[in-house]
Amino acid sequence: MASPAAPATRKETWKEKLRRSLRGEGGVVGQERWLGVLLILPALVLLTAFFLVPLVMVGWMSLHNWPLLGRPRFIGLRNYATMLTDTGFWHALWFSAKYTIVVTIAIFAVAFPLAFFVERPRPFVGFFRTAFFLPVVLGLGSASLLWVWLSNVDFGLFSPALMKLGLIDRPVSWLMQPTSAFISIIVMVVWKASGTSIVLLLTGLQAIPPELKEAASIDGARGWQRFRYITFPLIRRTFALALILSVTHSVLAFDQFYIITAGGPDNSMLSAVYWIMNTSFVSFKLGYGAALSIALLALLVLLSIVQLYLLRTKEGQ
Repeated sequence: MASPAAPATRKETWKEKLRRSLRGEGGVVGQERWLGVLLILPALVLLTAFFLVPLVMVGWMSLHNWPLLGRPRFIGLRNYATMLTDTGFWHALWFSAKYTIVVTIAIFAVAFPLAFFVERPRPFVGFFRTAFFLPVVLGLGSASLLWVWLSNVDFGLFSPALMKLGLIDRPVSWLMQPTSAFISIIVMVVWKASGTSIVLLLTGLQAIPPELKEAASIDGARGWQRFRYITFPLIRRTFALALILSVTHSVLAFDQFYIITAGGPDNSMLSAVYWIMNTSFVSFKLGYGAALSIALLALLVLLSIVQLYLLRTKEGQ
C-alpha cells in the first residue's frame, strides 16, 4: 500500500519574510541582514544627499534654458543638440583627452619603478616611502601656486637652477608658450599625484606571495618574465583601480589650468571642466552647462566600464 503523499509546502513570499524579520523572527541571518543595512545607512544618506539628488537636479536643469536670473524655460533636448555643434566644447574635450593620455602614461612611468624600489626592504625605505607620498598631502591649489612661483622668470628657482647647471643660457618664461606651459603642468601633476599610484601599486605588490617569486626565480624566469606572468596578473585589479582614479582625475582637471595659466596662453589650455565653468558662471548659461556636465559624466562612466572590461580577470585567477 502506497504511503500518503506529503503535503506540499507553500513557498514563503518576500513580504512574509520581511514581516518576520521586522518582528524579530528571522533568526540570526535576519538580524545580521538588518545590522548590515543599519551600518551602510549613513553612507547611503550621504550618497543620496550629495550625489543622487544633485545629479537629478542637474539632469533637470539640462532640459531648460536656465539663466542666472529669471525664470527657467523648458526646452527639452535642445541643449544636447547645441552641444553637438559647439566647437569650443569639442576642442576642450580633445585637449582633456590629450592631457589625460600624456599625464596618465607619465604617472605610471614614474609610479611603477618607484613602487618596485620601495617594495623591498632596504636602508631608509621608510623615508623614501614618506618622501614619495608627501606631495599628495599638499592641495592641488597650493601645489599650482607653488609651481607658478618656481616658474616665474624674474624670481623663480627653475631658471637660475638650470642656468647654474649649464642647461640654459638665459631665463625662460616657462608659462608663456603653449608647449612649455603644457610640459610644466604635466611635470607638476606627476610630482603631485604619483604618490597615490605608488601606494596603490605597492599594496598590490606586497600582497603577492613571496613563494611564487622564489619559485619563478628557481625555474630561471628573468625579471621581465616574472613581471609579465606573475606580478602584473596578480596586481591587475590594483592597477585597474589606480588607472581609473588617474584617468578620472585627469579628465576632470581644472585647478592647475585655472591657477597656473588661466586657460592660456591663447586659450590653448581650456579643459572640458574649464569650458563648463566658463559656460555656466561666465556666460551664465546654467542649463547648457548642466547638459555639458551630464555628457562628461556619461563619458567618465563609459571610460571606467571600458577600463574594467579590458583589465578584467578570469574567474578563479
